[in-house]
Amino acid sequence: MSLTSTKFAQPFPLNTISARSKDHKPLFDTFKTNSTTTFLGSTNKLRFNSIAKSNHTNLHRRFAVVAVSDVKEKKPKSSTNLLITKEEGLVLYEDMILGRAFEDMCAQMYYRGKMFGFVHLYNGQEAVSTGFIKLLKKEDSVASTYRDHVHALSKGVPARNVMSELFGKTTGCCRGQGGSMHMFSKEHNMLGGFAFIGEGIPVATGAAFTSKYRREVLKEADCDHVTVAFFGDGTCNIGQFYECLNMAALWKLPIIFVVENNLWAIGMSHLRATSDPEIWKKGPAFGMPGVHVDGMDVLKVREVAKEAVGRARRGEGPTLVECETYRFRGHSLADPDELRDPAEKAHYAARDPITALKRYIIDNNLSSEAELKAIEKKIDEVVEEAVEFADASPHPARSQLLENVFADPKGFGIGPDGRYRCEDPKFTEGTAHV
Repeated sequence: MSLTSTKFAQPFPLNTISARSKDHKPLFDTFKTNSTTTFLGSTNKLRFNSIAKSNHTNLHRRFAVVAVSDVKEKKPKSSTNLLITKEEGLVLYEDMILGRAFEDMCAQMYYRGKMFGFVHLYNGQEAVSTGFIKLLKKEDSVASTYRDHVHALSKGVPARNVMSELFGKTTGCCRGQGGSMHMFSKEHNMLGGFAFIGEGIPVATGAAFTSKYRREVLKEADCDHVTVAFFGDGTCNIGQFYECLNMAALWKLPIIFVVENNLWAIGMSHLRATSDPEIWKKGPAFGMPGVHVDGMDVLKVREVAKEAVGRARRGEGPTLVECETYRFRGHSLADPDELRDPAEKAHYAARDPITALKRYIIDNNLSSEAELKAIEKKIDEVVEEAVEFADASPHPARSQLLENVFADPKGFGIGPDGRYRCEDPKFTEGTAHV
């Protein structure tokens, strides 16, 4: 693999050489400027005037730029040139197959009336979740979006508990109270999915602050935990995004901001919604590295993730990573998906990240077709079992309705007399002074 033109901007040199071995050559160090890089999206649709072109050129002259999005892969001459080992390849493949199979099953269950509300599927974007989350430790945290099922699966939340949550059952990871857009697991440090865009970014920033506080103030030397915040391209036009970039850079928080740019914010094309479609450039404006990577290639995502996670663990601060990807389905299962150009959808479908990884594994003799088929069969069984488990699980009792709604950690719920506490005339007695 040779780095030829990855989009990376670093406004200030990182004083971190002493913390690394002399042989370590990080991906995010500055290289010679390469002004030929282009945004992977439909750039032919962009119309820049002469001023915009001039500013674009000046930007590249001012900041050093290196590339990950245009990484060229060469067929390795020996096993020492491979990007992954067999074991790593199989872990990545299994995780991506799990995500795809699970979401396909969700579509079936939704149309059969087993799920309610909005359900947003992750098909096509698996390389991003797998590329980042499978590098994390259990103690590391992940904040997601409303498209959160696969992030939860990658973080280790069992498929049966995620499916049960989608079914609204008590065995779900939120006891059936969260549903599709609110996957949460304290055990797995899955900080939740968030229905409104941008909500998870401040939560993730707070988690990263906690890690830094524990290490530097409470002197917990072994606390090198990092946080990954996932969000979409539409989120990058709202205030919370910029506020948290500023705060994370100011305090050098151990966080990676991962933009899953699938080019569409519901039905709004990313190219029409923002003044500069290259989101990665916003990183250097706040004094952190900004990287653009091909989010349809799990190996390229993984290489960027390694360096970003490593920087965070070493105390070198945050990184903004823009993963250009594509969802193979509509915004949600209620979306007929009539706005996107069929040619555009076909172009990205031909770049299926799972197919690409499978080809890499087989071409480099890391595994056989039979072994990969066995993984697919295993995952099919896992997903089938998850559906059976969810379907057989009980619905929450009425007494659970008010639990985890109020600040009282016990919840108000049902009183000893079997009545709702809130129906008791004395329910608010003694709280007027609060």
